Amino acid sequence: MAEAKKRLLTYAGLRALEEELENLKVVKRKEVAAKIKEAREQGDLSENAEYDAAKDEQRDIEARIEELEAILKNVEVVVEDEVDFDRINVGCTVKVYDVTFDEEIEFKIVGSTEANSLEGKISNESPVGQALMGKEVGDVVDVETQAGVIQYKVLGINRSL
Repeated sequence: MAEAKKRLLTYAGLRALEEELENLKVVKRKEVAAKIKEAREQGDLSENAEYDAAKDEQRDIEARIEELEAILKNVEVVVEDEVDFDRINVGCTVKVYDVTFDEEIEFKIVGSTEANSLEGKISNESPVGQALMGKEVGDVVDVETQAGVIQYKVLGINRSL
């Protein structure tokens, strides 16, 4: 079997995944076990919607636990204190000027597991993330997107909070 790909995470991302895993193992497993027990006590399981729903939830919880354990087994934490802020890297917050749409945008560059575009967290593996990695203030990059080519000028690189 091929070696699993290393997952880059910030320390905050690592803590969030560890807390989710702990919650699933300690709290959610017990909750779903209680639901299954309660549904079983209602008798006939062949037409018991509560039992089926609880079993589905149990399967989903176990799948997520397995997924989180696999991620955490192959994680590499980016120590943000050691990041070089002269160049864009995972753990940086980057301010760019979007030449195409004439606006300033701020991104936090994170590992793919932590990416959340609604929170402005973009993956180092995304097209924008890949284009920005290693760049310095003043650099201009062209990013191929579904909407066409977008041009960004790097305005600032900061330590993420």
